Amino acid sequence: MFLCNGGRLYLDVGSHPEYATAECDSLRDLVAQDEAGKIIVQELADLAEGRLREEGIEGSIYLFRNNTDSAGNSYGCHENYLVDRIGDFVGLTEQFIPFLISRQLLTGAGKVLPQQGGAVFCLSQRAEHMWEGLASSTTRSRPIINTRDEPHADADRYRRLHVIVGDSNMSQITTRLKVGMGHLMLSALESGVSTAHLALENPIKAIREISRDITGRTAVNLADGRRMTALELQGEYLQIATQWLERSDEADDPQHAWTLELWIRAMSAIETGDLDAISTEIDWVIKYRLLDRYLSTHDLDWDSPRIAQLDLAFHDIRPDRGIFPVLERRGLAARLLSEQEILPAVTIPPQTTRARLRGDFVRAATERGRDFTVDWGQLKLNELPPRTVMCADPFASVDERVESLIAEL
Repeated sequence: MFLCNGGRLYLDVGSHPEYATAECDSLRDLVAQDEAGKIIVQELADLAEGRLREEGIEGSIYLFRNNTDSAGNSYGCHENYLVDRIGDFVGLTEQFIPFLISRQLLTGAGKVLPQQGGAVFCLSQRAEHMWEGLASSTTRSRPIINTRDEPHADADRYRRLHVIVGDSNMSQITTRLKVGMGHLMLSALESGVSTAHLALENPIKAIREISRDITGRTAVNLADGRRMTALELQGEYLQIATQWLERSDEADDPQHAWTLELWIRAMSAIETGDLDAISTEIDWVIKYRLLDRYLSTHDLDWDSPRIAQLDLAFHDIRPDRGIFPVLERRGLAARLLSEQEILPAVTIPPQTTRARLRGDFVRAATERGRDFTVDWGQLKLNELPPRTVMCADPFASVDERVESLIAEL
């Protein structure tokens, strides 16, 4: 179902809940919408617990904002970027993949990975589950980028770049950095900047090698025979993004300035080993320091079941039980937005995109008890005669046709 905030809540493959944010054209709105999703699904879990108690069934429902379970299954955190239809889409994605692979050094959620010889702490939860660079499937072959052509917009103008390799981040700041970096690099690539010289010989091998080294110093093979570390690759991408921004008409955009500042600072912290500089902002660093302190205090190793339990509990989203909310309250995990700033996004869509039209229609039709159907680009009143409004422009937040449809409900 589509929600009043413009987003969508549904059951995905395997019957697990999936929440899709509304279209956003600012990083602040995206973080607010993303955090609103946590509130929405937790409210559903609370309702379900109440119904179970009414039936005499005691128990708790746990919701984890993560990407793997103890049985080895994985489920994704998808990023969707709108790109121009004109241009070489395959070439764009192939140049974007090495950036995504090395980006985990800054935006990974962190994971304790069991393996022969002993468990190790890795940067990314998704890295071990990727099997292809590009593919049209999202469940069988697990590509880094899904190539299925569903723009959910004017198909003559736009194409959706569907990234499924990223981790689900607990930190609002890491979420913003993850998407902000992606936005910058795609903007540079679409403008004609080439990163072909950073192509990897074997992307799937490289993503695992990089994930298993939190220092960023493991070298991976490039297609041209050179070897570079994750730190070196991200340094190249940082320079490319900075140079593109300096000569673009977006040079004064404060969103980009914020992204570059944290990108630079995080790179410096990892390179020098001074993780204190990012200890409250970068997901994997927050988790690693927590687990490392616990190891030392209780004289454990990474294979301990207590560490595995703590690794999972870190992702419990319930405010009064989850570890991460406790860290936020104690100032050990920084926030961008307060609860008071996030709560409106539970019911109110972003006001600068097509989501405003959809959210207002859903709210009005629901309140009036009307039969309707909604999709990303379509609003339909299921009455005789049926009325349909196509909203092909994701950036159009005002449409007289939609306003007329709502007025007639």
